Amino acid sequence: MSADPGVMRQLAAIRPFDTRPSGRVSSWPPLPGETLGGHAARQILRLCEAAGLSGNDSVEYARTLLSVLGPVAERPLDMPPPYDSFLSDDHTPVEYSLAFTPDAPPTLRVLLEPGCGAGSLAENGRVGLRAVRALARRWGFSTQRLDELEDLFFPAAPEGPLALWLALELLPGGVPKVKVYLNPAASGEERSVATVREALGRLGHDRAFGSLPPSERPLFFALDLGDWEEPRVKVYLVHRDLSAREAPGLVRTPGGPARSQITRFFRTAAGQAAFGPGSRLGLDVPLDRRPGLSCHAFTSTRSARPSGFTLHVPVRDYARHDGEALDRAVTLLRRHGMDPAPLVEALSAVTPRRLEDGAGLIAYLALAHQAGKPLRVTAYISSEAYAVRPPAAAPLARVGAGH
Repeated sequence: MSADPGVMRQLAAIRPFDTRPSGRVSSWPPLPGETLGGHAARQILRLCEAAGLSGNDSVEYARTLLSVLGPVAERPLDMPPPYDSFLSDDHTPVEYSLAFTPDAPPTLRVLLEPGCGAGSLAENGRVGLRAVRALARRWGFSTQRLDELEDLFFPAAPEGPLALWLALELLPGGVPKVKVYLNPAASGEERSVATVREALGRLGHDRAFGSLPPSERPLFFALDLGDWEEPRVKVYLVHRDLSAREAPGLVRTPGGPARSQITRFFRTAAGQAAFGPGSRLGLDVPLDRRPGLSCHAFTSTRSARPSGFTLHVPVRDYARHDGEALDRAVTLLRRHGMDPAPLVEALSAVTPRRLEDGAGLIAYLALAHQAGKPLRVTAYISSEAYAVRPPAAAPLARVGAGH
């Protein structure tokens, strides 16, 4: 790890490295002159503990986060975000997630925008590529698959909401698994379908595009880089007005989740599973605010069909506040034989605020299936470095909306 002076200054400000929270973490007040990097590093230290990682790993991952963020890590939080990052609602270029499976600690992941604050989207992409290649040299993995797609996703005058995001799956030992997220609309939204088709073909998945379900548009194209058992190529699709009845029809994975599992997950995550404020029990009500997403993961070039499927429900737009969102997450985790305690601890590690005082700390809830592996439930957690989205003032039910 390079001893970058800015990184070392940020780490020196985070004292002590003992991250054990006592109850809720209301005992850690923001430091005077807090920076984006200081805020995020303090969060990742506590999240690592909630996920069962060691103190040494926690510190190493805090260093990595600060290094990837680069100069914006030293930006004071009393300044506005460096630019309108698409990564989160308040434009923080950091998001966390916890992926749960039965009988195992959750896996902590962090999603970063290395080029946040660059002068242009093109420069944002160049900074992102440099960050990925620096990590590749550090951890000894190949970027060949990314290199093969550079002209597709990094044109001279890119368009769209992002250039490159970097995801790190934080494992014991201080060496994470690495993923990159790219923008299919880089050459224009009208070319996003052609871009995804071409990218799949270049990576040997010539027949994969034809197996994707109908959608409004592709949103992300993602690649696993480095030490993965079966590196995936993933396509994320937007499904506006998606309903519980329609969601099971998005699955193209052999042996994927049962229709009843997907329907039940959708209804619970979207608040359609029980009577009460905001409930829409028994109604096939679509996601008529923020759309749902599906993700289709391809591993074998010998098969046209994906080996993995994920349904993402944007719970923050269908719950009055984060207390409701957490209740739904706990219900889903328990239903699938997973311990919700690390999620409760993780939310306390990220913020001292009451859950009822905002809507957006839990951004998405997702149900994921990968061939040969147990189902996963993932909760996506916002950093809220710049703003807390206020709770809804009234129940969200719209039973008279004509659906």
